[in-house]
Amino acid sequence: MRRALRPSSLFRRLMLGFSSVVVIVFVLGLWYVIKDAQITQRARTAAENRAHTREALLHLSLLAAQPERMVAAAQELERVRKHMFQVLDYHSMVRLKVWKDGRLVYNSLPALPEALPMPTDPRPSNVNGWVRAVERDDAAGLVVERSHEVDDLWMLSMSGISFLASSTVFSLPLLLLPAWLIVKIGLRPVGSIADQIEQRSVSDLTALPESKYRELSPLVDAINRLMKRLSERIEREHEFLTDAAHELKTPLAAIQVNAHLLVSRVGPEAAARCAEAVDGLRDGVSRATHMVHQLLALERAHTEPSAEPMPLSDLGTLVRDRLAAAAPLALQRNVEIEFQADAECPLPLHIESMAALVDNLISNAIKYSPEGGRVTVQLAPTDGGCALTISDQGPGIDSSLHRKVFERFYRIPGQEQSGSGLGLAIAERAAERNAGSITLSAADDDKGLRVQVHFTPA
Repeated sequence: MRRALRPSSLFRRLMLGFSSVVVIVFVLGLWYVIKDAQITQRARTAAENRAHTREALLHLSLLAAQPERMVAAAQELERVRKHMFQVLDYHSMVRLKVWKDGRLVYNSLPALPEALPMPTDPRPSNVNGWVRAVERDDAAGLVVERSHEVDDLWMLSMSGISFLASSTVFSLPLLLLPAWLIVKIGLRPVGSIADQIEQRSVSDLTALPESKYRELSPLVDAINRLMKRLSERIEREHEFLTDAAHELKTPLAAIQVNAHLLVSRVGPEAAARCAEAVDGLRDGVSRATHMVHQLLALERAHTEPSAEPMPLSDLGTLVRDRLAAAAPLALQRNVEIEFQADAECPLPLHIESMAALVDNLISNAIKYSPEGGRVTVQLAPTDGGCALTISDQGPGIDSSLHRKVFERFYRIPGQEQSGSGLGLAIAERAAERNAGSITLSAADDDKGLRVQVHFTPA
C-alpha cells in the first residue's frame, strides 16, 4: 500500500526562498569582504613596511662607522619587532637586510632562499606574496631592505572565515524571526479564504467576496467561476430529476387505471386465468409509483434552504401526525407502534423534509418487522436539541454496512421486502437540512435495528 504523500508547505517554501537569498547574499558579501581585505592588507603591509624600513635606516645611519654596533642595533630592532608581533598574535615573517658599501653585513633570515642581488630600485615591490621596501643613505654607504610577508591567506582559513562570518551568523536569527512573522502574517488572507469556504454548508455555492489583495484576486475569481459552473450543473440535474419524476407520475397513473378497467370488464373466468399477471402488473406499477415518489422526496430533501430562519415547530406533534398516517400499513402487517414522548421538542423545522424523514424511517421499521412485532418510537430532549429514536424487531443491519446503506439505490443483498434503496438516503438528506444527524445501532438484545436522529440546532 502506497503511503500518502505529505503535502508541500507554501510557508516552508517562502522561508526556504528567503533563507536561500540570505545565504547567497552572505556568500557574495563574504567574497567581497575577503577580496577587499586582501587588497587593504597588502596596501597596509606595504605602507607599514616602508615606514619600518625608514625607521631602521635612521637608527643604523648613526652607527654606520661602527659595523659591530650597527649589526647589534639591527638585531635589537628585530627582537623588539618579534616581541611586539607575538603580543599582537601576528605570525607573518619579516626579513631585514643591510648592505654597507655594497657588502651584505646583516640578514635576519639567512635560511630563506635569496636569488636577488642588492636592490638598486628604491620603489616598493610585491613579489610572490612579499612586499619589499628599500631605503638608501648614499653618504653613509648604507642600503636597507625590509621584506614583509603579506598575511592575507588567513582569511581563507577556518578561523578567518569564522571571524568574518560571525556577524552574519549572530544576526541570522534577527533576520529570520522578522521574516517568519512577515510570511506568517502575509499568508493570513489565504487562511481567511479557506475559513470562508470551510464554514459554508455543502449546498452554499454563492460567490466568495472579492479579495482586496491583487495577488489573491485570480484565486478568488477562479473559485467563484468554479462555484458558478457547479451551481449551474446541479440546477440542471435537479430540474431533470424533478421533470422526469413528474412526467412519470401521469403515465403510471394511467397504466394503473387502465389495468383496473381491463380486469373489471373481463369475465370471472378470464379474470381468474389472468390473476397472476394482473397482480404482477399492479405490483410493478405500485413499485414504480413508489420509486417516483421517493425520487421526488429525495429531490425535495436536496433543495437548498432559504435564507429566512425556519419557524419553530413541535417535533412531537409532527411525529404523531406521521404515525397516524402510517397506521394502515401497521395494521396490514399486524405491527404494534408504541410512541413515547417525555416533553415537547420545539425546533426550527422544515416540515416537508421532516415528514419525509419520519415517513421513511417508520415505514422501514414496519416493513422489516415480523408479523405481530413492535416498533418503538421515542422522543426525548437533549442538551440544546432533541433525539428521535425508532427501534424495530427486524433482522437489523450488520455494522459493516451502516454507512453503505445511506447510499442511493443500495439495498442489502438477500432482502425479501421490496424497496427502492432511497429511504435512508432521503432520511439522511432531510436530517442534514434540519441540523440533525442519523446513527444506526443494534436494538435491545441485538434484535432489530435502532435508528437515532439527533437534532442540535445552532
